[in-house]
Amino acid sequence: MKLNTGLKIIDWYIIKKFLGTYLFTILLIIAITIVLDYNQKMEKFMQRDAPFDAIVFDYYMNFIPYFVNLFSPLFTFIAVIFFTSKLADNSEIIAILSSGVNFNRLMIPYMISALFIAVLTFSLNSYIIPKGNIKRYEFEDKYYKDRRIDYAANIQLEVDPNVVLYLDRYNNNDGIGTRISLDKFEGKTLKSRLTAQTIKYDSLNHWTINNYMIRNFTRLKEEVITGDKIDTILNIIPSDFLISEIDNEQMTTPQLSKYIERQKKRGIGNIQPFEIEFHKRFSMAFASFILTVIGASLSSRKIKGGMGLNIGIGLLLSFSYILFMQISSSFAVSGLLSPFVAVWSPNFLYIFIAAYLYSRAPR
Repeated sequence: MKLNTGLKIIDWYIIKKFLGTYLFTILLIIAITIVLDYNQKMEKFMQRDAPFDAIVFDYYMNFIPYFVNLFSPLFTFIAVIFFTSKLADNSEIIAILSSGVNFNRLMIPYMISALFIAVLTFSLNSYIIPKGNIKRYEFEDKYYKDRRIDYAANIQLEVDPNVVLYLDRYNNNDGIGTRISLDKFEGKTLKSRLTAQTIKYDSLNHWTINNYMIRNFTRLKEEVITGDKIDTILNIIPSDFLISEIDNEQMTTPQLSKYIERQKKRGIGNIQPFEIEFHKRFSMAFASFILTVIGASLSSRKIKGGMGLNIGIGLLLSFSYILFMQISSSFAVSGLLSPFVAVWSPNFLYIFIAAYLYSRAPR
């Protein structure tokens, strides 16, 4: 009974140390980051008369969870390395193992803490941060740098089954597209083609087509219909093809999944950033477990270099993980790798590193 009680105390002790160090690391680094970020953007904020309450609540209150989640693997790794190295230097790891607790059992509170971080990371990334990003990017567009996409060219997509739309250009400022073609197919056979000079977006899938000509094809003849103006409902809105690099960060995970499926059905090819973002939300949560095992295995042994050497190695590994993630993601954007392989390949590699270090951990 005493042994069980002792083990429970050890569990809570490690969990509190882990999560406490994780929180302390976040608070320390985020404070430095906010100061640096504000110094970089202060001039633009002042030039555009950004209100102080908007800077605080619309920008930084949404920037903090975004930044924390972006570098969550780094914070997790630093936290594990720091407090475990301290335990090892104080010979607490040796005392725990000498009391009959093996290293496998010692990892249980580490895994519980990693589970908490993984759930927190996934929840933030999937539901809270995307909503905050909407406000944050609206603030940046107005007071720092406008990244909205207002123009698109050579647009081709399936608006309904067997109905393909082509637009030469579209200007979101006036809602007008030029040189439109709307083709209806039956199987592989073209049954009807509408061409027009311009098309204007009204609201909620409502479009107005101007100076149009409709050609209906049959086996025996071709029917031609012309007109000045026609109102129609098309299952498409401008945001379906006015895609910016930050749109994927403003969708919750269910929204992102539906968007990817919808765009694939329409034949839109530039959705790799959305697929990367979708898979990254799962892989980053899973990375908490891998990096926890690496950090605990690496720093649980008392070495001559002390805590500083462990932290140095930990920083090198954590930054290499983040760098590997960015490089592999760029290959997916260029089409050299599938988004799934690109996003998960760092985890697959670091699983082997974790297994090797875990096998060499003190027993």
